Amino acid sequence: MDTLDLMQWPAFAASLGAAYLVGSTDKGRRKVGFWVFLASNALWIAWGLPQGAWALLALQVCLAVLNIRGLFKTEIK
Repeated sequence: MDTLDLMQWPAFAASLGAAYLVGSTDKGRRKVGFWVFLASNALWIAWGLPQGAWALLALQVCLAVLNIRGLFKTEIK
């Protein structure tokens, strides 16, 4: 397994951790969760580009937009 393949595991862990944090009732944890989701989006994009995983890349870009929206909504409340 090369370094690129190993990148999937931190992306996986970040996605799970972010989902846990975003589900919190605490505003601060939710905010951190959206930032962690954005980091996971970046990791998945970094993995997917050289792999040519175009559907995954499109999904991560769309999810990043939604995570940015979530950050702004968390700030408002």
